[in-house]
Amino acid sequence: MSQEGNSSPAWLEELQLSDVLTSDAVRSLHATIEQEWDFLRRSACQTAAGRALWSHAVHDPIAAVLAGESYLRSLYEKMRQDKLNNAQEISGVILAVRTLWFDSRLEAAIDSFVTRPAQVVLLGAGMDARAYRLNCLKESIVFEVDFPELLQVKASLLKEVMVSSKEHQISMRAKSLIRVAADLREGDWIEKLQKSGYLPERQTVWVLEGILYYLPHLLAMQVLEAIAAGCTSTHSVLLADFMNKSSVSLSDSTFQFYSDWPDHLLSSMGYGQVKLSQIGDPDAHFGLLSDSQNLFHKLRRLPRSMEIDPDDGTPCRRLYLVEASN
Repeated sequence: MSQEGNSSPAWLEELQLSDVLTSDAVRSLHATIEQEWDFLRRSACQTAAGRALWSHAVHDPIAAVLAGESYLRSLYEKMRQDKLNNAQEISGVILAVRTLWFDSRLEAAIDSFVTRPAQVVLLGAGMDARAYRLNCLKESIVFEVDFPELLQVKASLLKEVMVSSKEHQISMRAKSLIRVAADLREGDWIEKLQKSGYLPERQTVWVLEGILYYLPHLLAMQVLEAIAAGCTSTHSVLLADFMNKSSVSLSDSTFQFYSDWPDHLLSSMGYGQVKLSQIGDPDAHFGLLSDSQNLFHKLRRLPRSMEIDPDDGTPCRRLYLVEASN
């Protein structure tokens, strides 16, 4: 499902789906998702759809099956219309850039550790498949923390991929993968993580991708503070994305937590080194934002303190990508 330039005739064609994706077993699992999951849980499939349809940039051969037919078709149609209309930003590009930024910073963090094995904790892991696609995890123990029903369906979908003889061979890239059934909205997720084998004294990369802004403010702060408290005794790295206030206002019923200055916030929690990037920065571009007039380049030229674009009166909606270490 690779994509080409705006003029490619491929965008005039129907989306091509694999046999395993259209199998009865996979369709049944995704029917359960549609019927029983709330928006927060289903957002994991939307993320997977973005990774699948930006496959020319993001290598994730499992993403399409994890996303499901419905979310793939919906995003594909948006991307098709954007391409045909020569839009300055193609739907899903922010997700592709975000994924690549997390991939690159995760690899750099692991390379900076002097002891092995490292731990990688994916909070709100959703349909993340990094344990199956990133070679940099070959000496790392990966923990996926999420709702029990989500992890169960995800495991079933992965099983269908594994047994499908028509798919390319999929194998674990991480040293090991441990799924931790826990709800971040409850106070026992750290305890469940430790009972599953997480060692606070071991070097760890904490990955909070696409999760914080779904949480109430108090809860998001508690999660960040719990991670910071556990990072005082050993070298650990936090990777997270933050919406600013204007971005959260896109959907007050969906998004809750925001920070206009997440670099200052994390510094106040004790992190000695904090680096903030915005979509379109040199380390958050990946050749996917070639139009100099696109929204992200425009936002980067405006001061972060500015909430309204003085040229057109639109809100300055930003996504910050932040790396913090102690």
